[in-house]
Amino acid sequence: MRWTKHDRDGHPRGYHHGNLKEALVRAALELIAEKGPWGFTFADAARWAGVSPAAPYRHFRDRDELLSDVARRGFEQFAGALGKAWDAGRPDPFAAFERLGKAYLAFARNEPAYYSAMFEAGIPLDTSAELREAGDRAFAVLRAASEQLIARMPPQNRPPALMMALHIWALSHGVASLFGRGDSARRALPMSAEELLEAGVLVYLRGLGLPEDVNAEPPRRG
Repeated sequence: MRWTKHDRDGHPRGYHHGNLKEALVRAALELIAEKGPWGFTFADAARWAGVSPAAPYRHFRDRDELLSDVARRGFEQFAGALGKAWDAGRPDPFAAFERLGKAYLAFARNEPAYYSAMFEAGIPLDTSAELREAGDRAFAVLRAASEQLIARMPPQNRPPALMMALHIWALSHGVASLFGRGDSARRALPMSAEELLEAGVLVYLRGLGLPEDVNAEPPRRG
């Protein structure tokens, strides 16, 4: 079976024999981009991929399992992008932290359908072990970055690494969701999303006592 209809960008889409699973994932991404994660049914995904309503059940139990697979793929790409941007904190943690924030926003802007599946579809991470592991790998990058920055704060000001990572994640996610998306849900802003996030993170870190010279030797306890 071969379906040669084109997507809205003029690229061929649909089911090519032996690649049904990938066709369904692509269909889901296009439908999410067009209608949101709750704007289509399992049958819609089958129709978009050019197969019968029963065909998707060869690979997915239902629409939620399809969305779970899309979210897993998104988190895997997300974790890779964040890890590459962080680069183990080189050449210094604060410069790497700025790159990390930009990478977060870039993913939301460049992959809005994946981002929506990951954070807006309501698919619990516990849906599958693979989905949870992918989500955990992405968050682990934020936590590792937080740990390195915390080490450069005065000992009496150091917050728990988990708390700081959650705060930074919430701030990044808020800016990305409201102002840094690549779809129609993006709000207007008189500055770039990157500038807003950078300013917010800087205020937060200064409030915690991060010194201006972040490359100085970390303060020692006792």
